Amino acid sequence: MNCTTRIGLRCYSTASPSTSHFNQRILHLKNGSGPTKVNDALQLFDEMLQRQPPPSIFQFTQLISVIVKEKQYSTALIRLKQMKLMGIPANIYTINISINCHCRLNQVAYGFALLATILKQGHPPSLATYTTLIHGLVLADRVFEAVELFKKLLREKVCEPDQVMYGSIINGLCKVGHTSKALELLRFMESGSCKPGVAQYSAVIDSLCKDRMVDHALELFTKMTEKGVLANVITYSSLIHGLCNFGQETEAAKLLIDMEGKGISPSVVTFNILVDSFCKKGSVKDAELAVQAMVRRGLNPDVITYNALIDGYCLRGEIDEAEKVLNGMMEQEIVPDIITYNSLINGYCKKKRINKAMGLFQEIQDKGLIPDDFTYSSMLQGLYDSGNPAAAKELFNEMQAKGHTPTVWTYGILFHGMCKNSQTTDALALFRSLGSNELMKDIGLYNILINGCNKSGKPNLALDLYDELLSRGLKPNVRTYNAVIRVYCEEGLLVKGKELLRKMEESGCLPDSFTYNIIVRELLKKNECGEAEIFLEEMINRGFMPDHATFENLLVRIPNVGKDSRLRTIVLKLTSVERKDGGIPNITSPC
Repeated sequence: MNCTTRIGLRCYSTASPSTSHFNQRILHLKNGSGPTKVNDALQLFDEMLQRQPPPSIFQFTQLISVIVKEKQYSTALIRLKQMKLMGIPANIYTINISINCHCRLNQVAYGFALLATILKQGHPPSLATYTTLIHGLVLADRVFEAVELFKKLLREKVCEPDQVMYGSIINGLCKVGHTSKALELLRFMESGSCKPGVAQYSAVIDSLCKDRMVDHALELFTKMTEKGVLANVITYSSLIHGLCNFGQETEAAKLLIDMEGKGISPSVVTFNILVDSFCKKGSVKDAELAVQAMVRRGLNPDVITYNALIDGYCLRGEIDEAEKVLNGMMEQEIVPDIITYNSLINGYCKKKRINKAMGLFQEIQDKGLIPDDFTYSSMLQGLYDSGNPAAAKELFNEMQAKGHTPTVWTYGILFHGMCKNSQTTDALALFRSLGSNELMKDIGLYNILINGCNKSGKPNLALDLYDELLSRGLKPNVRTYNAVIRVYCEEGLLVKGKELLRKMEESGCLPDSFTYNIIVRELLKKNECGEAEIFLEEMINRGFMPDHATFENLLVRIPNVGKDSRLRTIVLKLTSVERKDGGIPNITSPC
């Protein structure tokens, strides 16, 4: 019997010859892979469209789903429009596909317009319809609107949410940093009929780890397993990442062994987390062992693995070892990316091997890669450090000519390099050229210029910059105060320096070790030992220690043995006071 579907005045037959033929080809496409998959699907779509009568709407929907899974959302929408023009009726499944495509293309408004169309036609939207719209709002960073829609669906009992819908809301809340709310929703699921699965637990565990609440994440992990929910590789990878971020690589490695003991195979991503963490700690040999373990398990290191190793060697200053890793990477036919080159360029620049860095910088462009802010900033730093300010300025101009907008970090390197190379006036002129740019409100740039002006013998300009930032309503930080206090002290204005120290405390900015060392050193130079003693005791009580230069000034002013001296008492106290970093100062050696 032929079934018909009526849309408006049009009748459409769902029966079609060669159904099994089309089904086989669609199934082959769904299970297949390769660069021609989408083109093959489009070719089949055209064949189906030309068949009279056309195949069933179910077959068209399956075929469009193949295109959607390949993330060809615009292409899928075009084909859905073609179906409509050919008189093939839409159903709730095709409309849901359209909503999904629009949401993936950041066109959530079109998705809601389609929802309105469904409602006007008297068709009840499905659970998938609302789930897709909620997911679309989350993708568009409209998480709180997604939450409100979710609450409305619950309140009005429009539909019974499933794990997927709950998961979308939990992911959204985690995405915007509302982990506690996500945890509340997870608890709500636990108490309801729709119990959370591993995906929902893993999302919250990952967010707790990112919030540096690893203990809470491990606690939730234990409760999850007690409830019979089996962890997967994503759950374990999140926990391993969280532990590594706390420097607990040993515990992370134990967790990896635990997951394998439970029959869960670590992925390349899991091992990359360990490799990257070891490298950041400077334990590149441990990272190499992790890579070997990875290979033994049949996993192939990828560009991320090699990038971590290269960066690890560069951080240790072992640039030649990093170069060997690059060669090994290329032998495995893994193509270096911009991150690979950035690490090497930065490594060579720090070693002042600027010619090698320049060679790699040119190689990047020869290979069609585009230098990013990090690339340019590293090169600028290297050129200034190697005493080549003219080349640095030329590179900066080239960077702007190619459409790269310098970041505050880039400008910081530029201003510091210019001041260091006796180009303070040019640095100030460039700073002024920013006009009303937001960068003019960055306190870090002011700090660099204040220090630069002072070191280049322009203390008055340094103080003018300080007055300027205050007039702009910017809030000085401890580095600002330290720079200005240094100017006052070096210009013989010690009283103003001491006044500024008290003023910074009143404004809520506490002095640090550098602040006290600047003041104490200047007092000792002026033989104002009594007042120096007061500041010394204050800094010690706050957990700060005199630096080497201050100690030298201090020791020469201690009177001979047998004479009473508060300075000697302070020095003896220093041998028993614990530093904030846990160390005990040795006054016979530099601190």
